[in-house]
This record gives sequence, structure tokens and C-alpha cells, in this order.
Amino acid sequence: MLKECAQHGYFRGEVCPTCGQAGRFLMNDRELDHLGRVMTGILRHFPDRYGLAIDPQGWIDLPEIVRAIGRRHPAYHWLRPHHLVAIAETDAKGRYEVRGEKVRATYGHTLEVDLDLPTDNIPDYLYFPVTAEESAIVLEVGLKPSDRRKVHLSKTPAAARAAGKVRTPEPTILEIDAARAREVGIVIMQAGKTVYLADQIPPEVLRRSADDGSAGEADEAPDA
Repeated sequence: MLKECAQHGYFRGEVCPTCGQAGRFLMNDRELDHLGRVMTGILRHFPDRYGLAIDPQGWIDLPEIVRAIGRRHPAYHWLRPHHLVAIAETDAKGRYEVRGEKVRATYGHTLEVDLDLPTDNIPDYLYFPVTAEESAIVLEVGLKPSDRRKVHLSKTPAAARAAGKVRTPEPTILEIDAARAREVGIVIMQAGKTVYLADQIPPEVLRRSADDGSAGEADEAPDA
């Protein structure tokens, strides 16, 4: 459930986690899940299906998205820009960014975008999941994007493990020496709260992680 507290802003759940007040109702869980999927689809993959176009940095005007969703899904005739802002601001993974009356996805694009995301305060080490069969070849040739425009890296071994379980029950976790990668010219950007992006990762900064990430922070993995 998505609500708004008059004092502490948007939140998900029955009561404000800060003050315990019930807050103002915005949408139920079904609507929240569906609209989140629609937003993700528009901002990452298929704005054209809704008659929209993103700018080179991935931004779309919030009122335009609201109108487009309303045309395709008339049941959301009540939808307003602040509803989408609430979805973005309460997303646990930081998948969206709002600036003024514009919104964009921070990672996961299959569209060509030029993301101007932060490149400072990058952790010295980041992590990536592979299958056991892939590990040897990846360590030999490095990481390159497959179904997305960027390589998506995780902040912790646990987050990488959770992401890898989408593909295999027991992923092998690779450790990226991000500090060394940056020294050799690899640009690494922070996207979500625990997600980092790069065009590629060369093999000389990769190794198997000593930590398999089997506990903690699993819910903060990059999503599919």
C-alpha cells in the first residue's frame, strides 16, 4: 500500500514508519505493483508503446507519462504526477530518479541512453554473479553487457548472489577491483542504492570472491 504522511512524505505500508500515523491513501498493493511495472517498462524498454520518447539522458516529463498511462489503461483515470513521484521516492532499490517534473530509470535500460550518474564515492570492490560454467571464460575475457546496455554490478556479495539466483540456484560471485578498474580508465557510475554500472570490466580486475554472499542484504539485489 502506498500512502502519504503530512509530516514525513510518501511511504509504503499501513502506517508512517517515522511517526506511526495512518497517512493519506494513494494506491493499493495491486495498483502499486502494476504501475511500477508500467513505469519500469516505459523508462527502460518501450516508451514507444505508450507514444512516448525519452531524451538522451533517459528523462520523460511526468505529466506526459500520466496522460499516456491514462490513455492505455483507463482504469487509472485518477492518476496524477504525484502518484508516480511517490512510487519513485519509495522504491527500495532506487530504480528511479525525479528532477522537477521529469523522471527516469537509473539502470536496467535496453534503450540507448547517456546516463549522467555520479562517478564519485565508488566502493573499492564490487561484485557480479555468474554461473559456475561461465566463471572461467568471464575471468579470461572480462564482463560485457548482454541483454542490457551496461554491466550491472552489486555493492555487496549478498546482493550479487540474490541477483544471480534469478538465473542459477548457486551463482559464483566474482569480485571486481573497482579502484584498479578506475585507474585504468573504466568509468563506474552509481545507479540504484546498491547498483553500479560500467560499459565493460576487463579481466585483469576480476577474481572469484572469497565471500559467497549467502547472508544479508539479499533484498537489495539489482532487479531483472
